[in-house]
Amino acid sequence: MKGNRKGQYSIRINDQWRVCFQWKDGDALDVEIVDYH
Repeated sequence: MKGNRKGQYSIRINDQWRVCFQWKDGDALDVEIVDYH
């Protein structure tokens, strides 16, 4: 991802919402649901 989310991954839930997270040693960290516009 770009900007302040660099190094994170995301999965789109729908047109408005995404699950954003980081991977470390096979674990998802800092998981959050974001209103991504």
